[in-house]
Amino acid sequence: MNHLLIAPVLLPAIVAPFIIMVVRHHMDLTRIFSVASTVLLAAVTLALWAMAADGTVHVYELGDWPAPFGIVLVLDRLSAMMIVLTSILALPILLYAIGSGWDERGANFHALFQFQLMGIMGAFLTGDAFNLFVFFEVLLIASYGLMIHSGGGRRFQAGVQYVVYNLLGSTLFLFALGTLYSVTGTLNMADLAVKAAEMPADDTALLRVGAVMLLLVFAIKAALLPLHFWLPSAYANAPAPVAALFAIMTKVGAYAILRMFTLVFGPDVAATTGLSEAWLLPAALLTLIAGAIGVLGSKKIGRVAAFGAIASMGTLLIAISLFTETAAAAALYYLVHSTLAAALLFLVADLVVERQGPWIFVNKPMAQTGLISALFFAAAIALTGMPPLSGFLGKLLVLDATRGADLAAWIWGVILVGSLITIIGMARAGSILFWKGHGLPQDEEEPDETDGTETGAKPAHLPFVACFALLGGLVALTVFAGPATNYAEQTAAQLYAPADYIQAVLGKEAQ
Repeated sequence: MNHLLIAPVLLPAIVAPFIIMVVRHHMDLTRIFSVASTVLLAAVTLALWAMAADGTVHVYELGDWPAPFGIVLVLDRLSAMMIVLTSILALPILLYAIGSGWDERGANFHALFQFQLMGIMGAFLTGDAFNLFVFFEVLLIASYGLMIHSGGGRRFQAGVQYVVYNLLGSTLFLFALGTLYSVTGTLNMADLAVKAAEMPADDTALLRVGAVMLLLVFAIKAALLPLHFWLPSAYANAPAPVAALFAIMTKVGAYAILRMFTLVFGPDVAATTGLSEAWLLPAALLTLIAGAIGVLGSKKIGRVAAFGAIASMGTLLIAISLFTETAAAAALYYLVHSTLAAALLFLVADLVVERQGPWIFVNKPMAQTGLISALFFAAAIALTGMPPLSGFLGKLLVLDATRGADLAAWIWGVILVGSLITIIGMARAGSILFWKGHGLPQDEEEPDETDGTETGAKPAHLPFVACFALLGGLVALTVFAGPATNYAEQTAAQLYAPADYIQAVLGKEAQ
């Protein structure tokens, strides 16, 4: 076994309590350890990505107990891609939090940030359904702490709504796992795949019930309509770096759907045939519509970003819901793009809020308005899927993958109309914030109270470095679209040929 495989989970799990117990009263040391850990995490995940690039499935058996009896971590192309995306996303977000001073506005930000990374990494690497639940709970606890960071009544109210709704999802998750275990006697994903495929068609009622409950749980995590109500308020009221990191959390739900419904409940499993397609695709279409209308109607810049994230999830889940290899490849490319674009928009929204508040209204030009407007323009065209950035390529891939679908006309119509509505909503917000205010007279005698921090303190440059780093990721995804789509196609092919995954995890047990 290669012990590097457990490092993405172990590293933040060690650094987080170290920060709490040793250096929490020394902000400079806390920041140094947090940034160093995140940089090292990025290096580790890149090394693991290189290991998985040839298609080999790597398995780490905790305690040297073989599957299905022991807990295993599994590294394939998909999990490698997701942990690299998480670590690459986390670094600029952390730098933004430090540069903007968000990490000083409450206790234990950096420790909670590391615990959050631990939960996300574990969810992507685990090969066991129960441990997926465990890492979901780590995510929930850490994310709730981050949500209410720096306090405030609205933030607390949104946090309570967020945690209650997700606890209901966690309860449903336990019911689903109990149902599946009662039927199959296992919760190892590879072993579940074997048992589900071997089950007689007459004895699959409970298996189908368990699969339905799992799909509902993952739909909650992915903010799929009508289970998306927790997201707009939670993301709009969360601290900006937290909301930007949350851009990857909805992808955990999308990842879980893709993993479980290609490996365990794949298209060849008679017990669950047609289960996801029956309502997942219509729900994804409605999610895209709801997100687009939300962008158009929002009066706060934070809610524009939140509904933009919902709209992008709708597009992503449309591709996933088709459950074909081509659509999965398009979904994976779009997943990377939408994560970076949503995170960038949340950070740009915070730059606006710090200078003139959360409301979208005509006001005098804010400090550094030219730079912020350029970043907003880039984030808006990325999230709406306009050329020349990777969102345009991603939506083209999704549209191309849906040409042979039964509801192809509906899919094309919803994606195109939704994109148009989102463009109008983003243009409306941008023109009000950055253009119309230039005609107002300037009052030179008023002190500048909107120069980069919540209290009108010193302007900071590190937040702009973080924003441009995310924008650089989108540009790189566009420039290297060929290699990126090739990797996505290879990953999709591996997903829809799960025999290697099962063989790697179970070994002789799979024979």
